[in-house]
Amino acid sequence: MSSKLALVDADVMVYRVGFATEEDSEHIARARLVEWFTDIVYIDLKCDDYKAWITGKSNFRYDIAKHVPYKGNRKDLKKPKHYAYLRDVLVKRLHAEVTEGEEADDAIGIASTLNPDAWIVHVDKDLDQLPGNHYNPVKKEKYQVTPFEGLQAFYKQLLTGDRTDNIEGVYGIGPAKSAKIIKGCQTEEELFEAVWKTYQKHNQPIERLLENGQLLWLRREPGQIWCPPSNSPVALGQSS
Repeated sequence: MSSKLALVDADVMVYRVGFATEEDSEHIARARLVEWFTDIVYIDLKCDDYKAWITGKSNFRYDIAKHVPYKGNRKDLKKPKHYAYLRDVLVKRLHAEVTEGEEADDAIGIASTLNPDAWIVHVDKDLDQLPGNHYNPVKKEKYQVTPFEGLQAFYKQLLTGDRTDNIEGVYGIGPAKSAKIIKGCQTEEELFEAVWKTYQKHNQPIERLLENGQLLWLRREPGQIWCPPSNSPVALGQSS
């Protein structure tokens, strides 16, 4: 699990450092952010270089979400006192990129596909669908995700949804039930079939499943929109 490149989801850093320095000056907030960031890259992971992203205002998911508004539950979400300032520090001092039309998670998904040996630095379970070397800087935990484990994480999310982003899954299904539903699946086609059968059992239309998939899937190439596996009944036009 050695790599000289770190791919950093910097969105969470703004909130964690921001809320931890609510009573402090901008100077202190900046110092803590830079120290934490550089410690992660150069001390914890011993990388030579990094790429970092923060999410911009535009996002293709806003147009995809028809059932309920994407991130519609965040309208009253409090931002830390130094929110704008810390984002500015990330861009101007640490050279983070601000995404356009997608999220930082998507940019990391694309970059990790091009750099499969890089460290994926994050605290967000959504990124566990990405195969590769992962590092949680809060828990200081290193772990690996295989390609199939990444698929399993994605298909479990299709069942559980994501409350943080206001994505509704199948009612009454949490992490334990979702793991049980996909247990024994050996291919992506089997994962999809197990999930689709569960949607049908709960009287959920294929449109809901497809919408959730497109909302939850992290891009691996520019402009990518998720589609069911090519051999699935849905992809072949046999969704009933």
